[in-house]
Parts: sequence; C-alpha cells; structure tokens
Amino acid sequence: MAKFDDLLATVETYQSLAKENYDRIRRLAEELRDGLCAYLGSSDGVCVHLVPPVGAFEPRDYGDKAFSVAPGGFRPLGPIRFGIAVRVTKGTDWLRLNLECSKSGETFRVLMEGGREYTFKLPLAEHDPEPLYEEIFDHIRGWFQTRIDDYKDGDIGTREIGFDFADSADEGKV
Repeated sequence: MAKFDDLLATVETYQSLAKENYDRIRRLAEELRDGLCAYLGSSDGVCVHLVPPVGAFEPRDYGDKAFSVAPGGFRPLGPIRFGIAVRVTKGTDWLRLNLECSKSGETFRVLMEGGREYTFKLPLAEHDPEPLYEEIFDHIRGWFQTRIDDYKDGDIGTREIGFDFADSADEGKV
C-alpha cells in the first residue's frame, strides 16, 4: 500500500470515529435536555432547549448548531461543547449553561462549566443523571438567591460574570 493510501485509510477511520463521537454525544445531550425538563416539572413542558455554547441565542432548539462540532464535514475527534437554555420565568426569559462532553472508554464525562464532572453510559438509566440535574437546579437557583441576598444586604456591585440570558420577546438579543 502506498503511503498516501495508508494516510487516507487512517483519516477515514478517524472521521468514522469522529462521527460516532458526535452522534453519541448528541444523543446524550438530547436525553439530558429531556430529562432535565422532566426533572424541573414545568407545567407546560417547555423549559429546556439545546443552544450553541457561545454567542447570542434564541430560546429554541438549535439541532446541529447547538454543538461546538458540526455533524458533517471534517470534524475533530475530541470533546464537544453545547449549551442548555433553561427557562427561568413564567414568560420568555431563559439562561444558558455550558456543558462539555467527552468519551472515556465506554463512559461519557459531562462537565458543567463552573461545576463538577459526571460520568454516564448510554443509554442513560432513569435516575443516573439526577445528581447533574440537581446541581444545575441548585446552581441556577443559587445564582439568583445570592443576588437577592446581596441586594437585601445592600451589596449589589460586583464584577462577576454570570449567565447568558435570552428573552424571546427581544428576539434573542443578549
């Protein structure tokens, strides 16, 4: 076999694994989205969307564009980031949390930005992700509660970077 043919075969294997990685992480992200919404118990069932991990976003599911890696073309084989938008009012206000997912053996590691790492196997068992859902809920609620407490204590001037918010009434402008 010529060296160039060997190179092409190696890259073909790499791309096959990159596709598998993307497909599996996307499946995990979609299961986490659905499970988090069920965990939160929204009365209308509209409470979580997959959104891009960076840039302006609207509160809607982005499909392929919610991930840091495209579903086609030449893809890197490695961790993939995605955003989870959570509705935080009865109206149209949403905030985004970023997650990074990577494969380690037959498990997937999910790291919440600013939080702990969780490991999962596919398909997800019914209650496996609940500690992650609990951390997401506690993180969001805690962020708001800290600001409420700071305001009540008269200390509201900070330079801390918080969440990315979107309001569909403002057409997703952040």
